[in-house]
Amino acid sequence: MRRRTFIAAAPVLLAAACTSAPPAPPPIAVFFTADSATLEQPAQDLVVAAARTANAATGPVYVVGYAGPAGGVAYNVALSQARAQHVADLLIRNGVARDRVSIVPRGPVPFEAIATESRRVEIRIGA
Repeated sequence: MRRRTFIAAAPVLLAAACTSAPPAPPPIAVFFTADSATLEQPAQDLVVAAARTANAATGPVYVVGYAGPAGGVAYNVALSQARAQHVADLLIRNGVARDRVSIVPRGPVPFEAIATESRRVEIRIGA
């Protein structure tokens, strides 16, 4: 009897496992030069590719801006905001609905393994 109960429950468990949402893709990072909120062409191409990915997916798109620690805090918060806004505008120009895009300025962060890693924007799709 116990075995029959388990077997009867197995399809329900399998169906639940198959209908769960797939994990969100890893963030897409684009990098900026020091003291800049403008992307060079290869990084712009990456944002355009991210827009295609976002258009094929559902859910929100978070644009998270970072800046390095050099300079004042207020300056770096504004720089991270400007970087995130630039990327968000490019995503929207490439078909991502404005109401799906949220800008999250992180401001200054410590230099990471490579200093340029702190000068980035991460695009998080469906996360």
